Amino acid sequence: MKLRPLRAIALAFSGISLLHAVASRAAPPPHDAVYSDATVIDGTGAPARTHQDIIVSDERIVAIVPHGSATGRDGPGARRVDLSGLFVIPGLIDSHVHMATPPEPVRARARLRRDLFGGVTAVRDMADDIRLVGELAREARFGEIPAPDIAYVAVFAGRPFFADPRVGSVSKGYAPGTAPWMQAIDEQTNIVHAISMARGTGAAAIKIYADLPSDLIAAITHEAHRQHMLVWAHSAVFPTRPADVIDAGVDSVSHVCYLAYQAEPVMLSSYEDHTPVHENLLKQPDDPVMAGLFADMVRRGTILDATGSLFVRYDKERAAHPERKALRCTGPTTTRLTRQAWHAGVPISAGTDSVAGAGSQWPDVFPEIEFLVRDVGMPPLAAIHSATAVGARAMGQGQDMGTLEPGKLANFVVLSADPLADIGNIRSVQMTVKRGHEYRRADYRPVTADEMGNDNDD
Repeated sequence: MKLRPLRAIALAFSGISLLHAVASRAAPPPHDAVYSDATVIDGTGAPARTHQDIIVSDERIVAIVPHGSATGRDGPGARRVDLSGLFVIPGLIDSHVHMATPPEPVRARARLRRDLFGGVTAVRDMADDIRLVGELAREARFGEIPAPDIAYVAVFAGRPFFADPRVGSVSKGYAPGTAPWMQAIDEQTNIVHAISMARGTGAAAIKIYADLPSDLIAAITHEAHRQHMLVWAHSAVFPTRPADVIDAGVDSVSHVCYLAYQAEPVMLSSYEDHTPVHENLLKQPDDPVMAGLFADMVRRGTILDATGSLFVRYDKERAAHPERKALRCTGPTTTRLTRQAWHAGVPISAGTDSVAGAGSQWPDVFPEIEFLVRDVGMPPLAAIHSATAVGARAMGQGQDMGTLEPGKLANFVVLSADPLADIGNIRSVQMTVKRGHEYRRADYRPVTADEMGNDNDD
């Protein structure tokens, strides 16, 4: 009788060993590798370095050294990958995606596959049904699907926002505003408990979305930081002005367009009021009201998730379809504000808040990077910095990703053409390396109309 528990334990351990062996065969760890003789653009904003060897062990970069000087540092039997004549940039980061509104797993996995094989190694999911997003994040983290790493949010908003039909699509099974990842907040809310509930979902941050006064935004931000969560917010939360959102100490704000509401004599009372900004109130070329906001953002280190290409593209679409409602501001105003923010020294990430259909086989972040260069006027080196190092900071992952440095994750993109000569060369992807695993563009399986919901927009 006494032997049975021991036998059960032994069988349990043998089962665990078997599972471990099967898992090991299914997903072998990456071998040490030397990616040799590349031109490295490291994402820090520093000039490109030619003839460099990148030494990788498991998930991380061990060293980046001049070509041929890796002897003794690369380990016995290290695999060598010749990158002579090629260019390496850090893995790109899209700092504003929505993967599951509504939750459609096939579509989400197709988008993630398109991103990864196009050089995107991390994304920031900014409000969705995180029951699906959490599973996608787990699958991506362990290489079960080809996908970037995912950091996601729990949404906090005032009660009026929860009449929005999108809420129901991402929190089925819960009364609107009661899901741990989609919470209605008012003066009676126990903020400590609400943050704890959100943190328990695995969310990296709280997104302050809409319809909250400035005192609650400040209280949420303070408590989230105390509980070691980031705070990402719309740049105007309505009825709270942008200056008060920034002064609350949030870590990043989304949509440069919304910042223009600071110049309005009367602030919109709710998120549901989509009255566009009165662009004639903004002084040319650099508005002094905006200059004050940007100076405060620089002082606080607040990151701007501009999403500029969204507004520029929508202008073109609306010219062809004038029946569509106007967005909160036009493409030219969005471009001008982004340019002023950049000149002021505001850190700008590359977020999209949009998704192309099956007509496109490249990541959505590419048009945003091109917007920063071709519309805003950033040099390609600065735009790459925005789409890598600043994006990593926005995710709270700057210690692990965003730049090519020893100790950081082996997340990088191999290009056949120089992106500093022409930012369009970001489309010359030969291979993405994410956490030391290689995803060659030649192996990419294009997304299909069926996967994307028969959306063929490009």
